Amino acid sequence: MNTRVSYLIALIVHILACSASAQSFLELRNDSLHVKFDLTRGGAIAYLSVDGEERNLVNIHDEGRYIQQSYYAGKKLDRTADGQRPRWSPWTWNPIQVGDSYLNRAEILDYKVDDSTVYTKCTPMLWDMKNELAEATMEQWTTLSGNVIKVRNRLTCMRTDNLYGEGMNRAQEIPAVYPISALSELYTYFGDAPFTGASLNKPEVIHLEDGFWGRYNKEKITESWMAFVDENKWGMAVYQPITKNFLAGMAGKPGGEADDSSTSYIAPIKKEKLFKDSEYEYVYYLLIGDLHQMRTQIYEIHEQLIENQKK
Repeated sequence: MNTRVSYLIALIVHILACSASAQSFLELRNDSLHVKFDLTRGGAIAYLSVDGEERNLVNIHDEGRYIQQSYYAGKKLDRTADGQRPRWSPWTWNPIQVGDSYLNRAEILDYKVDDSTVYTKCTPMLWDMKNELAEATMEQWTTLSGNVIKVRNRLTCMRTDNLYGEGMNRAQEIPAVYPISALSELYTYFGDAPFTGASLNKPEVIHLEDGFWGRYNKEKITESWMAFVDENKWGMAVYQPITKNFLAGMAGKPGGEADDSSTSYIAPIKKEKLFKDSEYEYVYYLLIGDLHQMRTQIYEIHEQLIENQKK
């Protein structure tokens, strides 16, 4: 690449970065919900509230939280000599939408908004490394209908390194969702009669401090959703129709809000092999409201997806 082309690319990135800093947030809003996307952090979902209220239901304590894309590829490496945070060593190739563990932030590349959709594109950071941009882009398309948020995510890999190896099956967070820990009661359905209205399950909330998040493997989540709610059974559900495997749990204590160190966590999980030139895309749904109402709406989405597959 010649010097002039390199300069022009750098200039374009600088202009976009300045534009993003001038407008820090994009918004979607209707009579039910208010959603904000942080352009200084890769366009990730940084704010989600009931319209007319100011309580943010998303934990944003650090760059590892938010509602964001996060992927894994290759073998775990000790790269501490290159600036890898010792706490996260050894680690895989792990591009993350918001920023790295040193609080350096992803670079926004493009964004658009119309009456129904917010689009963002960023260069993500490697979570474990110090200020190292990932050789990849992340795109996100978000639409809002009532109390349901539909998100389409895309990762495009453009890696040139020979560090991590290829062809390893890694569990992908599709996506990583961090509700506030004031939403502290976990609900889902484990049974063998999915989408019939059978009695819900309320698993014990596993705390990260006890070793790891709760693992719900072997296709245990048979309706493909989990929800964190309060004592009134009101809160946030995550529906990911392409998997029945999830991680979920809490770090810290119940009762936390958006800026607190304590957080709840839900991540639908699907094993995928991401190669140096992979493109990976998926769709998921976030819902806010009464637990049983959200379950009914998930059933409606499920039925619509089946109908769409028949066409």
